[in-house]
Amino acid sequence: MSYETGLETKFARAGEGLTLGADAAIEGYASLFGVADQGGDLVQKGAYAASLTALGAAGRKVKMLWQHDPAQPIGVWDEVREDDRGLWVKGRLLESTRLGREAAALVAAGAIDGLSIGYRTKRAAKDDKGRRLLQELELWEVSLVTFPMLPSARVAAKGETPGADDALRELAAALSGARLELARG
Repeated sequence: MSYETGLETKFARAGEGLTLGADAAIEGYASLFGVADQGGDLVQKGAYAASLTALGAAGRKVKMLWQHDPAQPIGVWDEVREDDRGLWVKGRLLESTRLGREAAALVAAGAIDGLSIGYRTKRAAKDDKGRRLLQELELWEVSLVTFPMLPSARVAAKGETPGADDALRELAAALSGARLELARG
């Protein structure tokens, strides 16, 4: 979370629906409803509705970034919508840019298979297990990321090693903590 802006991020491995098609078209789920992530949060159905409506009314789009870095846009999301399963996104990596070409190559190779949302919590509650139920979110961006946090929304990868996700999540948590420390310093 960025202390200056209140921006939070929520990782989701892109799901079995993530595809990279012709002309670097990409689509998949950036968030799944009712599925606890590694932080114990659950996004509730309808959490994005007000934000998507407001963005549309203002003529703006959700940004597509590389690793949540606002200085590194890599494409455009042409369609962002909620369905019964979660937040579905469809867009294009801009291969006319260096970062867009690199992102397309990494996704095509399977080196990058995660999506992550950047958002501000507008309304949340706690359930009886102490988990945060995210009821309304202000969606800012959807990034392609290396280390996702929602393992149940994932792309099947050939030769996956059991237990590797746990080690990667620990590494991601350590890197996230280091990033926060650098931002404060």
